[in-house]
Amino acid sequence: MKEPKMNGAERQIFILDQLKAANSPISGRTFAEQTNVSRQVIVQDVSLLKAKNEPIIATSQGYIYLQPVKDAKWCKRIIACKHKPEETKAELYAIVDCGVTIHDVRVEHPVYGDLTGILNVSSRQEVDQFIDLLHDSNAVLLSELTDGIHLHTIEAESEEKVDAAIAKLEAAGYLFA
Repeated sequence: MKEPKMNGAERQIFILDQLKAANSPISGRTFAEQTNVSRQVIVQDVSLLKAKNEPIIATSQGYIYLQPVKDAKWCKRIIACKHKPEETKAELYAIVDCGVTIHDVRVEHPVYGDLTGILNVSSRQEVDQFIDLLHDSNAVLLSELTDGIHLHTIEAESEEKVDAAIAKLEAAGYLFA
């Protein structure tokens, strides 16, 4: 026998509790199955939570709740890169191999202004999942809209890790000066 559907308020509390406790993204489909509603209902619930200033973001792997950084020693930088689409995997590997998380990719579109895609990848496995999702969905990279030029927000627990990632990108010719 199928469980009854949760009402909206219960679902939103459930979604928040699950996201706050999670160590990895949770898909809309997973929430839909757990609450016996459609994925579209979950999308609407998440939109309502975001409107209440809950720091939830959608990534290619699912939803995450942005936890505050506990250690002020963390280093965050925005870097400019340029490369061909087929070099994307190597670029992302170069960053995550240094222990650095890639939060997003941004481009400046001539009509829409800044366009941002949330990545939140920090391992080769997550890079592979992102690349597989791109191929499976026939999506194009945001950087293809700007002749390969794009920005990444990157973060690590030390400046040395961020510096090492930047040095690898520079050596590979992926930094845009």
